[in-house]
Amino acid sequence: MRDLIQLKDKNIVVMGVANERSIAWGVAKSLFEVGANVIFTYRKERSLGKIEKLLKDNNLEAKLVVECDVNSDDSIKSAFGQIGSDVGVIHGVVHSVAFAHAEDLKGDFLQTSREGYAFAQDTSAYSLIAAAREATPFMTEGGSIVTMTYLGAERVLEGYNVMGIAKASLEASVKYLALDLGKNNVRINAVSAGAIRTLAAKGISSFNTILHQIEEKAPLKRNVTQQEVGDMTVALLSNLSSGVTGEVIFVDSGYNIMG
Repeated sequence: MRDLIQLKDKNIVVMGVANERSIAWGVAKSLFEVGANVIFTYRKERSLGKIEKLLKDNNLEAKLVVECDVNSDDSIKSAFGQIGSDVGVIHGVVHSVAFAHAEDLKGDFLQTSREGYAFAQDTSAYSLIAAAREATPFMTEGGSIVTMTYLGAERVLEGYNVMGIAKASLEASVKYLALDLGKNNVRINAVSAGAIRTLAAKGISSFNTILHQIEEKAPLKRNVTQQEVGDMTVALLSNLSSGVTGEVIFVDSGYNIMG
């Protein structure tokens, strides 16, 4: 019997776990289920405490937990240097990091501040480039990078504002990075997840409306789960998608096709 997943004992870095509702935590749980060695990064001590509690409550053990501030090149370099030193080879990276100031998610997009625009781009899009740059020297056996995007990158969604621009930048970055990384047998793709009640979603004023619209209009007539997004991410990290790179894969009950 052929192992189609081929992720058992592979070292996968997961960035962006904030709490049990995080998409990144859903991905981590799916990775544990297929036997991967899961490595977490965190930004602040509070986040570290939440990750440690999640692991304890679910009787799971991380391969490594490392501090990483995605707004700092030095911190990203240090984090991946530590990971590479400890495990030797990195087989995959999950980038599930996005943030914008609350005031830039309210009112008209026209009123976005220069600082707020730059911060959303730096945190949500440039951090992928920086993480890929520091991870790839340790991806000596090839591998896969997966980031998380949203429909607001392609379609105007009221209240998504500056995050829509940041996600559009993120998706374009995936394509350009695919060209650069392919020569090293490293793939990179994005999962465009449907609406899920995450910490970040709290900042979007129209979020409840979006949930109801998906239930009414999507072909599957329901919202997707954290596990469904996690499982698709595992597929993109695995041997199942060995010929796929530079793509945006929707996991949204088909909502994106509905005009």
